Amino acid sequence: MAKFKVIVSDPTQGKSKVVELEGARAVPLIGKRLGDTLDGSVVGISGQKLQITGGSDKDGFPMRPNVHGGVRVNIILSQGVGFHPKREGERQRKTVRGNIITEEIVQVNMKVVEKPKRAERPKRERKTKTEATLEKKEAVEEAQTQPASVTTGGEPSAAVAQATRG
Repeated sequence: MAKFKVIVSDPTQGKSKVVELEGARAVPLIGKRLGDTLDGSVVGISGQKLQITGGSDKDGFPMRPNVHGGVRVNIILSQGVGFHPKREGERQRKTVRGNIITEEIVQVNMKVVEKPKRAERPKRERKTKTEATLEKKEAVEEAQTQPASVTTGGEPSAAVAQATRG
């Protein structure tokens, strides 16, 4: 049975997440190519679209997008995945893996291409300092214009008295 370690990277946040798939959960990845886009529910991240960007096989040989099939081959490379030249014009024969995910692949790299669209919530309005002080003054003026409540001596209640003091 196939067993994959899937690394899902989110370029917008700069974070990545490792998910291990084996058995029936790993089957949907077999036969996919580098560059294919698939639903995130295959990996357990629902609502997102993921793109396969690379991977490596059980012996550590990298997958190369321009090698077709799921085979391991020795090719002459001048740059790119699997070889980084130290001098200009340098070429070297290297072993790389093809661009199709097979059961020999151990690690699969993916990136988030599309996130779910969330309903936008209205932002809470902030009041400026002057608006807040105006509201307090209006509340005090309103309390002063209302008739004093009838208590035992005809004096205004404690709440109105505090509002008028300011």
